[in-house]
Amino acid sequence: MEAGTLTADEGRTPYERLREGMSERPAAVALGLLAVIALALIVSEGLHDVAQTGLFGLSNGASYALGAVGLTLVYGILKLTNFAHGDFLTFGAYIALLVNVTWELPLAVAILAAMVLTALLGVVFEVLMWGPMRARKAGVLQLILMSIGLALVIRNGIQFVAGSEVSVLDVDVTSNVELLGLRIGETEALALVIGVTVLLAVGLMLRYTLLGKRMRALSDNLDLAETSGIDTDRIVLYTWLFAGALAGLAGVLLGAISNVKPELGFELLLVIFAAVVLGGIGDAFGALAAGLVLGVLIEWSTLLVDSKWKIAIGFIVLILVLIIRPQGIFGRARTV
Repeated sequence: MEAGTLTADEGRTPYERLREGMSERPAAVALGLLAVIALALIVSEGLHDVAQTGLFGLSNGASYALGAVGLTLVYGILKLTNFAHGDFLTFGAYIALLVNVTWELPLAVAILAAMVLTALLGVVFEVLMWGPMRARKAGVLQLILMSIGLALVIRNGIQFVAGSEVSVLDVDVTSNVELLGLRIGETEALALVIGVTVLLAVGLMLRYTLLGKRMRALSDNLDLAETSGIDTDRIVLYTWLFAGALAGLAGVLLGAISNVKPELGFELLLVIFAAVVLGGIGDAFGALAAGLVLGVLIEWSTLLVDSKWKIAIGFIVLILVLIIRPQGIFGRARTV
């Protein structure tokens, strides 16, 4: 090679190399970047602090993943970008507040009530609003505007009934669990265990059960699934049941480890959207993994910046992924 001549690889910018790597091996490149971030933080902040904040991040990330899986299921099957999904989380949290605090019943009962009633809420809106609008061939813009309006109705309805005060669930916020030198509150540990267990159950359901296979078939091609004999209307209802139940559970877990307020779901909506985009829009397994990763990254950011800015990390991740790989880490390019 003559002096001064650049190879194709040497002539590219780091951004171009990163984008090409993300196109060819997205999961491997993302894992490598995460490892580099973790190593840099360990060198600068210490292993204990990185592991401790990472554990807190997993607790939050489990809730983000629950919300993201429900949101991406609805989009994957119905191609509906549901901006009211965050307020489904809030609805679930307030149902738990009613059952756990007002009626003084155990948290387990409150979780069950929140999941059931939020699932039913999703079905009600499907029957009364989304189904009829699909039948009328409503466009993407109309559906987005309707979901934004629905979000405002739910949020303001909650505030009208329950007030705007910040409330807390009747949970233990003082006791801690210690593991390998790391400490986490009992409530945070419970949220992590419940969240990961449910996420694993959802993953197994989607992968191995007949219902899960049919849901994935609708996500790939709804018209083809219908012509093959699948009762698409029933699967759509099941989708709303699962999305609502997961949103209700996520709302309760987030309310238990922080507090309950009318803006709970709205404040986390873009973080959940970031997890959906990071994992691949319409990919439930990607959203599951991305929610956990995003929770860890957001908590790690508190080692470098004030905690009040940590939610902005979710937005930064969302912007970067959209620039480098719009279809997400595990997703594939598709048209909307």
